[in-house]
Amino acid sequence: MQDVKKFFITGANGQLGRDLIHELISRGFECIGSDLGENFTGPENCKYIPLDITNYEKVEEAIKNFMPDRIIHCAAWTAVDAAEDEANKDKVFAVNVTGTENIARACKKINSVMTYISTDYIFDGTGERAWTPDDENFSPLNFYGETKLKGEFAVKKYLEKFFIVRIAWVFGPHGNNFVKTMLKIAENHDTLRVVNDQIGTPTYTPDLSRLLADINMTEKFGIYHATNEGGFISWYDFAKEIFSQAKVNVKVIPVSSSEYGASKAKRPFNSRLDKSKLKSSGFDLLPDWRDALRRELEVKS
Repeated sequence: MQDVKKFFITGANGQLGRDLIHELISRGFECIGSDLGENFTGPENCKYIPLDITNYEKVEEAIKNFMPDRIIHCAAWTAVDAAEDEANKDKVFAVNVTGTENIARACKKINSVMTYISTDYIFDGTGERAWTPDDENFSPLNFYGETKLKGEFAVKKYLEKFFIVRIAWVFGPHGNNFVKTMLKIAENHDTLRVVNDQIGTPTYTPDLSRLLADINMTEKFGIYHATNEGGFISWYDFAKEIFSQAKVNVKVIPVSSSEYGASKAKRPFNSRLDKSKLKSSGFDLLPDWRDALRRELEVKS
């Protein structure tokens, strides 16, 4: 196996990127992070360059200058509802599709291995069976999902050595997420309505970062699904556990998606992801999501 020493991380200022860089640095790897902003919010001992991934020449230059062994592509447009606005669609496509293609092309030129972070939103969200990495009945319900799926296609078009890791319901210490939103809303409300017919499992960014580091120590290339363990739950179940662990006295009322009201982007009802390929490939599964939530709340306290 290639001796892995250097990592290039896109989306370095994002929710996952910051935890991933911290994990890699703690293992002694050399890292360079990139994002749109001039300033870096991650670890001081990580190199950083501002980079517009929609500009291929700049992407190729940055990657050739650093010559990483592995590239982990975390950068993405993730504002799902805003992605539905016609005024934003060209930008969403440029970031999620063209940007991913640019990373893959540059990766191929230096014979590096790419990891692409994908999503449950590439599927149509029907049924109750957990989606496997080999499923191909995609039919994403919204524009965000469409662009992330096209990003997968771009990776597979240009590269033979890659990891595609599909995740769902992401939360962590950095950025905005469901946990922070629930706790913030509860500051001014004693009753909340939360949907109970969208089913999945949360993914905690520090736990996911450890897995991404682990898989990049191998050549077990392919597509994987990764969320925390602990079974499949609804957003209502998640909210109840958040308030229970945080000891916040708020009444949570379960409602259907139709009762809650339509959002700009359709959400999948079935976001169950089958992670058995991780286990069969010898990787450690992520801890129970309840334990992950406990650790997250400890960080906040």
